[in-house]
Amino acid sequence: MDEIAERLQRMRQVVNGSESLARRGRHVRATVLIDAGDSQHLLGIHAGRIERLEHGPFVMPTWDFALRAARAEWEAFWQPLPAPGHHDLFAMIRRRALRVEGDLHPFMANLLWFKDVMAAPRGARPASGA
Repeated sequence: MDEIAERLQRMRQVVNGSESLARRGRHVRATVLIDAGDSQHLLGIHAGRIERLEHGPFVMPTWDFALRAARAEWEAFWQPLPAPGHHDLFAMIRRRALRVEGDLHPFMANLLWFKDVMAAPRGARPASGA
């Protein structure tokens, strides 16, 4: 399992273990593609919990929206204290390092929840890196 997959697994543990995130995301239902260039991952989100995490490669996956950035951008975003421009999803969009594609309604309607979810694995070292 690569580092991105391990970070996403950590994200799933943190999000599903947080009653606060579950309560805030109780209306979120979406399938999200996280694209890190050479690896793709699908998050199945229902009622504020990540119920499904699948690792690609995929052939024509079905998703509501996709977050696409280079592997190096995701790694910089998930640093314990990210550098300016890497600290926020919209900062990455502004630098054109992150693209959001698809149905933006679930993303924008629950923006703060998605920002907190995507930042959840910050500082958590992957198991292989320990």
